Amino acid sequence: MSYAIETRELDFFFGKRQVVNKLSLHVPEGSIYGFLGPNGAGKSTSIRLLTGMLLSERDNIFIQGESLRRTLPGVFANMGTLIEQPSLYGHLTARENLRIIATLRSLPAARIDAVLDIVGLKAVQSRKVGQFSLGMKQRLGIAMALLPNPQLLLLDEPANGLDPSGIIEIRDLLKRLHREEGKTIFVSSHLLAEVEKTCTHIGIIHKGVLRYENTLEQLRRDAEEGSQAIFTIPGAGSRVEAFAPELRARHLGGDDVLFPIADAGGVSRLNEQLVSSGVPVCGIRLQGGLEDWFMRITQNDKTIV
Repeated sequence: MSYAIETRELDFFFGKRQVVNKLSLHVPEGSIYGFLGPNGAGKSTSIRLLTGMLLSERDNIFIQGESLRRTLPGVFANMGTLIEQPSLYGHLTARENLRIIATLRSLPAARIDAVLDIVGLKAVQSRKVGQFSLGMKQRLGIAMALLPNPQLLLLDEPANGLDPSGIIEIRDLLKRLHREEGKTIFVSSHLLAEVEKTCTHIGIIHKGVLRYENTLEQLRRDAEEGSQAIFTIPGAGSRVEAFAPELRARHLGGDDVLFPIADAGGVSRLNEQLVSSGVPVCGIRLQGGLEDWFMRITQNDKTIV
């Protein structure tokens, strides 16, 4: 597999305090990779290492197959970054802010129109940035990152501090960049629900250690283990006694029946078993699942990579 980003046992210390511990990331080309972890887990430090803002003592960071250490600063020609809040001039318009970056990087003026259109700010390009909402400022920051038309985007908590509508705007923008522009996107976040709605791949970091890395699809399967599922079954009250004892079904009232899920893939197998036995299933809701699983990993220092 070809990786847009790869690190090999990456370490970093602030003084004697280790904040990144043997971090081995594998970000596939063409993915939206969610770098998930609680505040203070090491996400921002890791991104600063990936962008050369902090330097690793070893040659163990690779961007699109090339050593970061050996290709600085040329690597930035194909990398766009947004670290925390974008640096913007509030007294200038959106277009004027972009023109400064385009001039500094010797980029054609046509890219300004292109990125304004991509991030949905073309209609307000002449408005002073000081009048923008936080979500609009974040989109303008992403527009700046897109100016050189990079294949790789690294975004540090782009939805941080946004209201629900702003979060949706950023989510839709990232998915569109991935789908229509073919960008590989590495995005850090502490918001599990948002990562689940946006990303194709997940890496979970806690206390500087990568606790988990896989596809979102596999994460959902892994999270089933030890959870419970509520199946909506018409006439459930009269059917529960007929279920096999090993299913340990418990009638919750109405049409809802609770089943413990023993392992990954258990929900789909249970559904097949019920349907093949002539039991009509009208709905399935997972209890526990991703949130509980995430909390177990980050609270118990459990590593599943």
